[in-house]
This record gives sequence, C-alpha cells and structure tokens, in this order.
Amino acid sequence: MIPTTEQHRRLSSPTGCHSPSALRTGLKQSVVALVLATVVALPGCGVFGKGDVDRTAKMSPQEIYAEAKDEMNSGRYGSAVKLLTKLEARFPFGVWAQQAQLDTAYAYYKDNDRVQALITIERFIRLYPTSELLDYAYYLKGVVNFNEDQGLIAGLGGQDLSERDQRAARESFEAFRQVITRYPESRYAEDSRARMAYLVNAMAGGEVHIARYYFVRGAYIAAINRAQGVIKQYQTSPAVEEALYIMVKGYEKLGLEQQRIDSERILRTNFPDTQLFERGLNLTQRSWWEVWR
Repeated sequence: MIPTTEQHRRLSSPTGCHSPSALRTGLKQSVVALVLATVVALPGCGVFGKGDVDRTAKMSPQEIYAEAKDEMNSGRYGSAVKLLTKLEARFPFGVWAQQAQLDTAYAYYKDNDRVQALITIERFIRLYPTSELLDYAYYLKGVVNFNEDQGLIAGLGGQDLSERDQRAARESFEAFRQVITRYPESRYAEDSRARMAYLVNAMAGGEVHIARYYFVRGAYIAAINRAQGVIKQYQTSPAVEEALYIMVKGYEKLGLEQQRIDSERILRTNFPDTQLFERGLNLTQRSWWEVWR
C-alpha cells in the first residue's frame, strides 16, 4: 500500500508516538509494498517488451518477414530493423537469416544510416561467402556508397578541393566491379555496368576539377600531376581532353617548352575538334561538386 501524505508526515516526524526502530520498520514495509506493486504492474504494461515478444513468438518466419516488409514499405525502417533482427535471431541458419541481414542493411540505407548499412553488408559477405545472394550484397554495397557520394558532395560545396577524396566513389566502383566480374549473368549486372560508367566519368571529372583548382592558384606542378593521373586512370573519359589542356598550360607556365609541345600534340591528335585553345579553361564560379551531377 502506498503511504498517504499524512502517513509520510507521521513517519518522518521527530515527535510521534512511534519509536525510531518502529518508524524504520514501517517505512521499509511501505517501500517494499510499493516496489512489489510496481513490479506486478509492469508486465501488463509491456515495459520489458514481453508484449512484443509474445506477439511474434508463434509467428512463422514468413509472417515475421512479411510484417517487416510492410514496415519498410510504410517508411518505418527502425521497426523493420527490429523485426528483421528478431527473425535472424530465431532462425539463425539458412536463407531466412541471410535475407534478414540483407534487408536489414537495406533498411539502414533507406534510413540514412550508411555506416550501419555497410557494416551489415560486410558481415553478410564475411559469413556467407558462397551465398546465392552475394551478387545482391555487392550490388547493395555499391548503391549505398554511390548515393552517399552524391549526397555528401552536394552538401559540401564550400569544401577545399584539395581536401576532398573520392573514397566512396572508388568503393562503389569496386563493389559494382565485383558484381559484373563474379556474376556476369546477375540481374544486377546491367545496372552495375551503367553505374560504373557514370562513376568513371564522375571520378575523372572530380580529378580534373582538382587539377584546375591547383592551376588557378599557381600550383602548376600539382595541377600537371593531377591531370596526368586522369590520363592514366581514366583514358576513356571525356575529362581527358581538359586534363591534357591543363598539362599544356601548366608546362607553358613553367617554361617547359618541349613538354608543352608534346602535350599539345597528343591533345590535338586525340581531340582534333577541341575548342579549349579558343575557349580556355572553364573558370566560372560554380560549386566544384557539380561535375558529379
């Protein structure tokens, strides 16, 4: 029984008819009664989550998975993750555990938690190296990094070019490469190839942007080195044209005439219709990440 205000007043009063030991005994009994009453009431309220456990305890894996999919389709990704985690824990072997892990990664991705999505994918790849779903795991890894790179770049328009790497884009490219190399007949192979082609041009464009950044600031050697990297790594990208032009102008600024002549010859041979000598470098004030769009 919970003590009333008057009972509390008497228990704490220094001038009551009770002895100190009796007061302490009465207080202890009241506290114990309160705790017991609370504990008895808690399970009915589901505070420990027993209501949720009981709700799914007798559900089949198909039923749990279907409910998790409904949660994802409704945009409740946190609830979906909880159900999928429970599905994996109850059926830790076989296809249900694998499907639950991959859908958990997808739910994290849709919930904008890239880190947890990638951790979950890497765990899947480590645990199931021969899974029939491995092509999707690599594809999802590529998509997570692909879209992270787009969103991150759009949000960092003020970042110094020289401080920006393209790790997410490279990891995305490598994941898609795994799909088309190891699973050329996969349903995800065609889209992986398309995304890889985009990433090649995007990464090359990003490198040229950095080379242009160095050139404008008078760091001609750094600009030339960056442009050479584009030519070596991304030979089929349209960005090679501007990379060669940056080399031409960089060597000109450095007074290295023979290197300038050689670079110009290569540029005109491979891009006979180039307009860069008439137009010059594109030095308009735009956000550097726009080359990725």
